[in-house]
Amino acid sequence: MRRQGRAAATAALIMVALTGCGTPAGTDGDLSDDWRPIPAAQQFSPQAGECHVIAEATAYLTSYAPVDCAKTHLVETFHVGTFTGDLAARPIPPKVESAAMRVAFADCDARAQKFVGGDWRNARLSVQVAPTSPAGWTGGSRWYRCDIFELDEVDGANGDSDRAIQRAGTLRDTVRSRSPLTYGCMNEDEWGRLRPAGCTVAHQFEYAGIWTAPDRSYQVAGRDEQTIHAGCRMVVARYAKVPVDGNLRYRTGTAYRLPSRELWARGDRGVRCYFWSSGRKLTRSIAGGGPKVLPIN
Repeated sequence: MRRQGRAAATAALIMVALTGCGTPAGTDGDLSDDWRPIPAAQQFSPQAGECHVIAEATAYLTSYAPVDCAKTHLVETFHVGTFTGDLAARPIPPKVESAAMRVAFADCDARAQKFVGGDWRNARLSVQVAPTSPAGWTGGSRWYRCDIFELDEVDGANGDSDRAIQRAGTLRDTVRSRSPLTYGCMNEDEWGRLRPAGCTVAHQFEYAGIWTAPDRSYQVAGRDEQTIHAGCRMVVARYAKVPVDGNLRYRTGTAYRLPSRELWARGDRGVRCYFWSSGRKLTRSIAGGGPKVLPIN
């Protein structure tokens, strides 16, 4: 009985208290409309102008640690794009070196040329697409990073490797400024690798430009040497300003380097073409030299 009596007294006190409170001045008595709306969830996204010490082409949030590009790094993000259409509707992001990723690579390719001030293939550079991670994709992210990076002077320059090397400083305007990374005159070392040489120093090779190979398998492209040499002769002719006629093969020899297997898988078809002097030594550039520099032999 005591418990019941106390409960009744307590209820009575509560009723008195509620009756005496009323609605405070300046309020409408409705608490449900006074809360600020919860902001929409923000998806993580990298930013152009960031550099990274991790070079992998899949951008996981757990490994996201951008650094100032003036400091030592491996890759530089120069653009962040967005997957659209059928690609965006996929349940998982496209694989890095798949045919589905080539649309994104083509976008990064074009933007890279603007970023460096010319075709990035004219220098010891490479470009990759880094899509959001599978977890980020599931969460709604549809971005991809366009990364550019420097290649090793030996293996990278000769198409054997596509690994980023450490550097400090941005790659912006690298080609426009004719930085030391751009290709020029070269000589062949004892292992058949092309190495940089001053154009006023005796040399046998000179970089002439890019020939775009047909879209086919890497193995088939590598076996079709005649087609590649024919394409590179055209590149040399434009570079040296000599006639494209039946005598062209008697004016110049050619050498070439295919993109690395990784780059080819991404969608790159740019073959680097070189003038080859067929044994004689030159001490000047053939650029714009005409028939005087490349006579018929």
